[in-house]
Amino acid sequence: MNLIASKSQLRASFARWALLFVPLILLLGSLSGQLGSSDTAWFAGLRKPEIFPPSAVFGIAWSVLFVLIGLALAFVASAWGAHGRRLALGVFALHFIGTLAWTPVFFGLQEMRIALWVLVYVVVSLFVVVLLFGRVRKVAALLLLPYLGWVAFASVLNYEFIIANPAGGETRQAQAAVRAAL
Repeated sequence: MNLIASKSQLRASFARWALLFVPLILLLGSLSGQLGSSDTAWFAGLRKPEIFPPSAVFGIAWSVLFVLIGLALAFVASAWGAHGRRLALGVFALHFIGTLAWTPVFFGLQEMRIALWVLVYVVVSLFVVVLLFGRVRKVAALLLLPYLGWVAFASVLNYEFIIANPAGGETRQAQAAVRAAL
């Protein structure tokens, strides 16, 4: 019995996993975006840091990154029998919860400081994921590097929002004033 897969079998396995993971990651990202949006009076009222890019950049960047993430997952998932495959996929799943949580925490709950801690978790856990993916398939780790760069930038941007808006924004200030008056 031959346990070695042919190149065409490996390509087919990767394609099947990619057809699962790319749309799944895009869907999860979209659902996360529905739980918090930048189209709020609170966000419009925030002072934007100088490094804040045009709003259109975020949708484009995340769409590209989610495709790369799905492809990286497909490379690891299709590496049947590779040492560390299951661990890498499991750690990724735990990591990705943080990525999905940031938007609802920052935009939905309007908690910039907690969102920054979420991003710290995302960056640290993603670094571990990159190392684990690299042990399974180097190309998978390389596909995650733009994502690592983006979440590192997002962390700096989140921090800059806190510095520029120490009270948490106009809506948060108004809510605090109402609570103080009661």
